[in-house]
Amino acid sequence: MNDTPLVIGGQTFRSRLLVGTGKYRSNAEMVAAIAASGADVVTVAVRRVDLDRTKEEGMLYHLDPKQYFLLANTAGCYTADEAIRYARLGREAGFNEFIKLEVIGDKETLLPDAEGLLEATRVLVKEGFQVMAYTNDDLITALRLQDAGAAAVMPLASPIGSGLGLVNPYAIRTIKRRLTVPVLVDAGVGTASDACLTMEQGVDGILMNTAIAEAADAAAMGRAMGLAVEAGRLAYLAGRMPRREVAVPSSPTRGMLA
Repeated sequence: MNDTPLVIGGQTFRSRLLVGTGKYRSNAEMVAAIAASGADVVTVAVRRVDLDRTKEEGMLYHLDPKQYFLLANTAGCYTADEAIRYARLGREAGFNEFIKLEVIGDKETLLPDAEGLLEATRVLVKEGFQVMAYTNDDLITALRLQDAGAAAVMPLASPIGSGLGLVNPYAIRTIKRRLTVPVLVDAGVGTASDACLTMEQGVDGILMNTAIAEAADAAAMGRAMGLAVEAGRLAYLAGRMPRREVAVPSSPTRGMLA
Protein backbone atom coordinates (compact mmCIF):
# COMPACT_ATOMS: atom_id res chain seq x y z
CA MET A 1 0.00 0.00 0.00
CA ASN A 2 1.32 3.44 -0.93
CA ASP A 3 2.00 5.88 1.89
CA THR A 4 3.69 9.25 1.97
CA PRO A 5 6.71 9.59 4.27
CA LEU A 6 6.58 11.54 7.51
CA VAL A 7 7.90 15.02 6.79
CA ILE A 8 8.27 17.66 9.51
CA GLY A 9 9.81 21.04 8.84
CA GLY A 10 11.30 19.80 5.58
CA GLN A 11 12.95 16.79 7.26
CA THR A 12 11.89 13.31 6.15
CA PHE A 13 11.69 10.50 8.69
CA ARG A 14 11.50 6.76 8.09
CA SER A 15 9.58 5.72 11.21
CA ARG A 16 6.39 7.26 12.57
CA LEU A 17 7.41 6.27 16.11
CA LEU A 18 9.44 8.80 18.09
CA VAL A 19 10.88 7.78 21.45
CA GLY A 20 12.25 9.43 24.57
CA THR A 21 15.29 8.67 26.70
CA GLY A 22 14.09 9.14 30.27
CA LYS A 23 13.31 6.64 33.07
CA TYR A 24 15.40 3.72 31.78
CA ARG A 25 17.13 1.59 34.37
CA SER A 26 20.44 1.80 32.52
CA ASN A 27 21.96 3.27 29.39
CA ALA A 28 22.36 -0.22 27.96
CA GLU A 29 18.63 -0.88 28.38
CA MET A 30 17.83 2.45 26.73
CA VAL A 31 20.02 1.69 23.71
CA ALA A 32 18.51 -1.78 23.28
CA ALA A 33 14.93 -0.52 23.55
CA ILE A 34 15.45 2.33 21.08
CA ALA A 35 17.10 -0.01 18.59
CA ALA A 36 14.27 -2.55 18.94
CA SER A 37 11.62 0.14 18.38
CA GLY A 38 12.94 1.05 14.95
CA ALA A 39 12.57 4.75 15.75
CA ASP A 40 14.91 7.22 14.12
CA VAL A 41 13.87 10.27 16.18
CA VAL A 42 15.03 10.26 19.80
CA THR A 43 14.19 13.08 22.20
CA VAL A 44 16.55 14.38 24.85
CA ALA A 45 15.54 16.65 27.75
CA VAL A 46 18.02 19.54 27.68
CA ARG A 47 17.28 20.47 31.26
CA ARG A 48 17.72 16.97 32.68
CA VAL A 49 20.78 15.46 30.98
CA ASP A 50 24.51 16.10 30.93
CA LEU A 51 25.14 17.74 27.55
CA ASP A 52 28.79 16.61 27.52
CA ARG A 53 28.82 13.86 24.87
CA THR A 54 32.29 12.61 25.88
CA LYS A 55 31.27 11.16 29.27
CA GLU A 56 30.58 7.44 29.02
CA GLU A 57 28.16 7.54 31.94
CA GLY A 58 26.12 10.21 30.16
CA MET A 59 23.14 9.45 27.96
CA LEU A 60 24.38 11.32 24.90
CA TYR A 61 27.56 9.26 24.75
CA HIS A 62 25.44 6.25 23.75
CA LEU A 63 23.31 7.96 21.06
CA ASP A 64 25.05 8.27 17.71
CA PRO A 65 23.76 11.38 15.89
CA LYS A 66 24.62 9.63 12.61
CA GLN A 67 22.17 6.87 13.49
CA TYR A 68 19.45 8.85 15.26
CA PHE A 69 17.88 12.26 14.75
CA LEU A 70 18.36 13.77 18.21
CA LEU A 71 15.47 16.04 19.13
CA ALA A 72 16.05 18.38 22.05
CA ASN A 73 13.05 19.01 24.28
CA THR A 74 12.19 21.50 27.00
CA ALA A 75 10.77 19.00 29.51
CA GLY A 76 10.59 20.39 33.03
CA CYS A 77 9.97 24.00 31.97
CA TYR A 78 7.06 25.83 33.58
CA THR A 79 7.27 29.22 31.89
CA ALA A 80 7.75 30.45 28.35
CA ASP A 81 11.01 32.14 29.35
CA GLU A 82 12.41 28.87 30.77
CA ALA A 83 11.45 26.94 27.66
CA ILE A 84 12.97 29.55 25.36
CA ARG A 85 16.19 29.57 27.38
CA TYR A 86 16.59 25.79 27.27
CA ALA A 87 15.74 25.62 23.57
CA ARG A 88 18.56 28.08 22.91
CA LEU A 89 20.88 26.13 25.19
CA GLY A 90 20.18 22.94 23.29
CA ARG A 91 21.03 24.54 19.98
CA GLU A 92 24.23 26.00 21.41
CA ALA A 93 25.14 22.52 22.72
CA GLY A 94 25.07 21.09 19.20
CA PHE A 95 21.48 20.00 18.67
CA ASN A 96 19.73 20.87 15.41
CA GLU A 97 17.11 23.57 14.91
CA PHE A 98 14.24 21.25 15.84
CA ILE A 99 12.82 21.57 19.34
CA LYS A 100 10.07 19.61 21.05
CA LEU A 101 8.53 22.45 23.02
CA GLU A 102 6.95 21.84 26.41
CA VAL A 103 5.62 24.51 28.75
CA ILE A 104 3.92 22.82 31.69
CA GLY A 105 1.15 24.64 33.50
CA ASP A 106 0.42 22.42 36.48
CA LYS A 107 2.81 20.31 38.59
CA GLU A 108 0.19 17.74 39.59
CA THR A 109 -1.32 16.91 36.19
CA LEU A 110 1.64 18.07 34.08
CA LEU A 111 -0.85 19.51 31.60
CA PRO A 112 0.49 22.12 29.15
CA ASP A 113 0.16 25.88 29.62
CA ALA A 114 -1.46 26.96 26.35
CA GLU A 115 -0.69 30.65 26.80
CA GLY A 116 2.97 30.07 27.63
CA LEU A 117 3.29 27.54 24.83
CA LEU A 118 1.99 30.00 22.25
CA GLU A 119 4.29 32.73 23.53
CA ALA A 120 7.36 30.49 23.37
CA THR A 121 6.40 29.16 19.92
CA ARG A 122 6.20 32.64 18.44
CA VAL A 123 9.60 33.62 19.83
CA LEU A 124 11.38 30.42 18.81
CA VAL A 125 9.89 30.37 15.30
CA LYS A 126 11.25 33.89 14.76
CA GLU A 127 14.66 32.61 15.85
CA GLY A 128 14.63 29.89 13.21
CA PHE A 129 13.55 26.91 15.31
CA GLN A 130 11.35 24.15 13.91
CA VAL A 131 8.91 23.94 16.82
CA MET A 132 7.12 20.69 17.61
CA ALA A 133 4.65 21.83 20.24
CA TYR A 134 3.31 19.52 22.96
CA THR A 135 -0.23 20.61 23.80
CA ASN A 136 -3.64 19.62 25.15
CA ASP A 137 -6.16 17.83 22.93
CA ASP A 138 -7.81 21.20 22.25
CA LEU A 139 -8.56 22.22 18.66
CA ILE A 140 -8.39 25.97 19.24
CA THR A 141 -4.94 25.82 20.84
CA ALA A 142 -3.77 23.50 18.06
CA LEU A 143 -4.97 25.93 15.39
CA ARG A 144 -3.28 28.85 17.14
CA LEU A 145 -0.01 26.93 17.38
CA GLN A 146 -0.18 26.25 13.66
CA ASP A 147 -0.84 29.94 13.01
CA ALA A 148 2.14 30.80 15.24
CA GLY A 149 4.39 28.80 12.93
CA ALA A 150 4.73 25.43 14.66
CA ALA A 151 6.20 22.78 12.35
CA ALA A 152 4.14 20.09 14.10
CA VAL A 153 1.47 20.01 16.79
CA MET A 154 1.59 17.24 19.41
CA PRO A 155 -1.66 16.81 21.37
CA LEU A 156 -1.67 14.41 24.29
CA ALA A 157 -3.53 11.10 24.34
CA SER A 158 -3.76 11.42 28.15
CA PRO A 159 -1.53 12.98 30.84
CA ILE A 160 2.24 12.42 30.75
CA GLY A 161 3.27 9.07 32.21
CA SER A 162 -0.31 7.99 32.95
CA GLY A 163 -0.50 5.08 30.52
CA LEU A 164 -4.24 5.68 30.22
CA GLY A 165 -4.16 5.49 26.44
CA LEU A 166 -6.23 7.58 24.04
CA VAL A 167 -8.93 9.24 26.14
CA ASN A 168 -10.61 11.39 23.49
CA PRO A 169 -10.33 9.93 19.96
CA TYR A 170 -12.82 12.49 18.62
CA ALA A 171 -10.64 15.41 19.69
CA ILE A 172 -7.54 13.89 18.10
CA ARG A 173 -9.37 13.13 14.84
CA THR A 174 -10.73 16.68 14.75
CA ILE A 175 -7.30 18.23 15.28
CA LYS A 176 -5.81 16.04 12.55
CA ARG A 177 -8.62 16.90 10.15
CA ARG A 178 -8.39 20.65 10.69
CA LEU A 179 -4.62 21.16 10.71
CA THR A 180 -2.31 21.18 7.71
CA VAL A 181 0.94 20.67 9.66
CA PRO A 182 1.78 17.17 10.95
CA VAL A 183 -0.10 16.01 14.05
CA LEU A 184 1.76 13.60 16.34
CA VAL A 185 0.22 12.30 19.53
CA ASP A 186 2.47 12.69 22.57
CA ALA A 187 2.00 11.35 26.11
CA GLY A 188 -0.32 8.79 27.68
CA VAL A 189 0.15 5.76 25.41
CA GLY A 190 0.63 2.77 27.72
CA THR A 191 0.87 -0.33 25.57
CA ALA A 192 0.86 -1.54 21.98
CA SER A 193 -2.94 -1.61 21.62
CA ASP A 194 -3.03 2.07 22.67
CA ALA A 195 -0.47 2.90 19.99
CA CYS A 196 -2.38 1.01 17.31
CA LEU A 197 -5.69 2.67 18.24
CA THR A 198 -4.05 6.09 18.23
CA MET A 199 -2.55 5.62 14.78
CA GLU A 200 -5.94 4.43 13.49
CA GLN A 201 -7.21 7.99 14.07
CA GLY A 202 -5.07 9.09 11.13
CA VAL A 203 -2.38 10.97 13.03
CA ASP A 204 1.08 11.26 11.52
CA GLY A 205 2.99 9.61 14.36
CA ILE A 206 3.38 9.03 18.09
CA LEU A 207 6.04 10.08 20.60
CA MET A 208 6.36 7.93 23.71
CA ASN A 209 8.78 7.26 26.54
CA THR A 210 7.35 5.85 29.79
CA ALA A 211 5.43 3.03 28.13
CA ILE A 212 8.69 1.56 26.84
CA ALA A 213 11.07 2.58 29.63
CA GLU A 214 8.88 1.26 32.46
CA ALA A 215 7.96 -2.03 30.78
CA ALA A 216 9.37 -5.14 32.46
CA ASP A 217 11.22 -5.85 29.19
CA ALA A 218 11.87 -2.48 27.60
CA ALA A 219 13.39 -3.85 24.40
CA ALA A 220 10.44 -6.19 23.82
CA MET A 221 8.00 -3.33 24.41
CA GLY A 222 9.99 -1.12 22.06
CA ARG A 223 9.61 -3.72 19.35
CA ALA A 224 5.90 -4.10 20.13
CA MET A 225 5.37 -0.36 19.87
CA GLY A 226 7.16 -0.17 16.55
CA LEU A 227 4.94 -2.91 15.13
CA ALA A 228 1.79 -1.35 16.63
CA VAL A 229 2.48 2.04 15.07
CA GLU A 230 2.99 0.33 11.71
CA ALA A 231 -0.17 -1.74 12.10
CA GLY A 232 -2.28 1.24 13.14
CA ARG A 233 -1.05 3.31 10.23
CA LEU A 234 -1.72 0.51 7.76
CA ALA A 235 -5.21 -0.08 9.18
CA TYR A 236 -6.00 3.63 8.85
CA LEU A 237 -4.86 3.67 5.23
CA ALA A 238 -6.74 0.45 4.48
CA GLY A 239 -10.04 1.88 5.73
CA ARG A 240 -11.90 -0.15 8.30
CA MET A 241 -15.25 -1.86 7.66
CA PRO A 242 -18.36 0.08 8.75
CA ARG A 243 -19.69 -0.48 12.26
CA ARG A 244 -23.12 -2.10 12.32
CA GLU A 245 -25.60 -2.86 15.08
CA VAL A 246 -26.79 -6.02 13.34
CA ALA A 247 -24.99 -9.19 12.33
CA VAL A 248 -24.15 -9.63 8.65
CA PRO A 249 -23.10 -13.04 7.29
CA SER A 250 -19.51 -13.10 6.10
CA SER A 251 -20.42 -15.52 3.29
CA PRO A 252 -22.96 -14.66 0.55
CA THR A 253 -26.41 -16.21 0.97
CA ARG A 254 -27.34 -16.23 -2.74
CA GLY A 255 -26.85 -19.53 -4.44
CA MET A 256 -26.62 -21.53 -1.24
CA LEU A 257 -27.38 -25.23 -1.55
CA ALA A 258 -30.84 -26.07 -0.26
